[in-house]
Amino acid sequence: MKVRTARVGVVIPCYQCAETIERAVNSVMAQTMRPAEMWLVDDASPDQNRTLEALHALKRRYAPRVRIEVLSLASNGGPSAARNAGWSASEQSYIAFLDADDAWHPKKLELQYCWMKDHPDVALTGHPRVRPVSGQFDVPLPTEWSAHPINSWCLLLSNPLSTSSILLRRELAFRFEPTKRRSEDFLLWAQIVLDGHLAWRLELPLAYVFKEAYGEAGLSSELWKMELGELDTYTRLVYQRRLNPLILFGIVPFSLFKFGRRLLRDWGRRNSAQ
Repeated sequence: MKVRTARVGVVIPCYQCAETIERAVNSVMAQTMRPAEMWLVDDASPDQNRTLEALHALKRRYAPRVRIEVLSLASNGGPSAARNAGWSASEQSYIAFLDADDAWHPKKLELQYCWMKDHPDVALTGHPRVRPVSGQFDVPLPTEWSAHPINSWCLLLSNPLSTSSILLRRELAFRFEPTKRRSEDFLLWAQIVLDGHLAWRLELPLAYVFKEAYGEAGLSSELWKMELGELDTYTRLVYQRRLNPLILFGIVPFSLFKFGRRLLRDWGRRNSAQ
């Protein structure tokens, strides 16, 4: 049976991802509605070409079914630069982002793409992500589910959108801030919403993660640096005149409160694991 194609370009930034990229790409190829393009962007991985070799091997395996392009950046620019490179190169109407150590439910693109096609006024959608049980990706989804608009206050107080859940319109005149390596996704979503574009969250667990959001491997393990990245996002929004400076007096203490709660949660998890 022929699989339908969505006008979607999938962008996967890769930095020393040889151990996880196959799982991510396999989850894209298992979609009930496949993307028209996939952009695998190597962010100058210093691993003797192991990442690049893995990307080209996946291209050779799957290119007959989906257009797969491998981009190799000359210098390491962080996830923002890698995502921007794929975003700018894509020719599709929509862009979906997937981190190299995450994966998707097989119906993710079909459900999200069709929903956005039915709601052409919406610029960006996301959805929850969960840790899979026993490696099972094709878990049954509820037959009835809801979608909710994301207002600016909801977004600023607690970002409900993970990068691997995002599907957005390629035509948006925004990009990830290349100088930021933490909270760069939060800044982009806030810029889009504060500029008046509509964002919605589909209440379906369509993305999978394989580590805790905070306190494990990757950039999220550096909790204080992540917090500084969030505070920097608020400051940038003020300088860009998207936020009233007075809002900082309320939102900064709230952000620091969330940071303290994360520290306690991380401490409790580590102690229970001993």
